[in-house]
Amino acid sequence: MKGNNFRDTRRQFLLGMAGVGVASLLPVDMAAAAGITEIGDAINKAGRQRMLSQRMAKAYCQIGLGILPGRSEKILSSSQQRFSDQLAELKDYAPTADVKESYAELDKLWQQYNKLLSGKPSLDNARLIASLNEDVLRTAHLATTQLELHAASNVGRLINVAGRQRMLSQRMAKFYMFRQWGIKSPSLDQEAQLARREFLSALDALSKAQENDKPITNELELARMQWLFFDEALKQQDVGGKDMMTYATNVATTSERLLEVMDRITGHYARISAASAPARKR
Repeated sequence: MKGNNFRDTRRQFLLGMAGVGVASLLPVDMAAAAGITEIGDAINKAGRQRMLSQRMAKAYCQIGLGILPGRSEKILSSSQQRFSDQLAELKDYAPTADVKESYAELDKLWQQYNKLLSGKPSLDNARLIASLNEDVLRTAHLATTQLELHAASNVGRLINVAGRQRMLSQRMAKFYMFRQWGIKSPSLDQEAQLARREFLSALDALSKAQENDKPITNELELARMQWLFFDEALKQQDVGGKDMMTYATNVATTSERLLEVMDRITGHYARISAASAPARKR
């Protein structure tokens, strides 16, 4: 009986998602770049670069597979622009030599990655992206960690952890799309399972944070609900035939919805940081 109730709820959710417009699938905090004002904002945007590295690979595959092609193209192009804009902001803000060095390296990787993403999707290029996006992610993560250490506050840590959840939502969906396109290996499967475990562990850790206020608590509860739908979609990994497109579309839409919730949560922590720290003096 419990399984039937979940399936009914899931069916209603996915039917509702079918009418969701592209704009609502894009996290609200990604709408415009306003410059970096303080360290919490920097950690938020640095962490978002990690997410975008995975989201762009996911969207590229979706276009190649014919999954929501119009939406996927808009997600890819807006993510490329956002990554480029934020990279410029973060390079300008970089408060230490090691952070500057990390963003110089990320800039070099981005030139290669952006070129691959801008071409017509092909399986050959997708295989190159499967490798290069990991280098971009690794460097973006290093810079985010360096900024968190520079902040030296628990709120900075929470921004980093919540921001990483955004990345993990896209990483899991990316591995799903790679597999659907025939890009698979035991190591990729292991990375997908690791991302799942890390997401659940971090969600539990965030729920216990003393800094959580009512808005954050409510959003975390919503994140858990969105996770159920997303996880259910991911489990339909090797379905073939006519159902493949339906399940892959479910992964595409639910991953965006989970991303949207986690982006809001990260924004809440960034606002707490902004309220307790003065703007950086130039």
